[in-house]
Amino acid sequence: MIETARLRLRRWQEADAAPWAAMCADPEVMATIGPLQTPDEAAAGMARMDAGIARDGHGFWALERRADGALLGFCGIKPGPEATPIAGLPEIGWRLARAAWGRGLASEAAAACLAWAWANRDWPAVYAITTPGNARSLAVMARLGMAEVAGGAFDHPAVPAGHPLRPHLTFRIARPQEA
Repeated sequence: MIETARLRLRRWQEADAAPWAAMCADPEVMATIGPLQTPDEAAAGMARMDAGIARDGHGFWALERRADGALLGFCGIKPGPEATPIAGLPEIGWRLARAAWGRGLASEAAAACLAWAWANRDWPAVYAITTPGNARSLAVMARLGMAEVAGGAFDHPAVPAGHPLRPHLTFRIARPQEA
């Protein structure tokens, strides 16, 4: 478990299913991510994320507000998707419910995940991918100090050809230098 002043990153729980399904069915949340998901699709995604955490010791953790335990989304680091420039490399990612936007929570959670990575893994860098139009994620990446990888633009193989979300950009942050 990772904790910040306002947040807790943890394994997924059965109680997360309904708020997670609502988030995955929200057109604004999914606008730059992909198609809306049914409750069964959202549950399958939640199960995959938790299985990855169980297998690797890290992944896209459930993100909850410490004050009341409300599920806000996810944040964490998992192996990058196959057939992309970051296949198998550590990929940081996040998705927050619309009600949690604009409060610096994604940046807070992602910074905590990076701190965890530098303390617990020997990765030389962490990567992120997003669509060019995902202004919120691009802003989080900038706040984290991530830089776009030259030549890292690609068409995401999991998105159909011609779909506006197929083009992706790759970002990277190097491990901080030891003093």
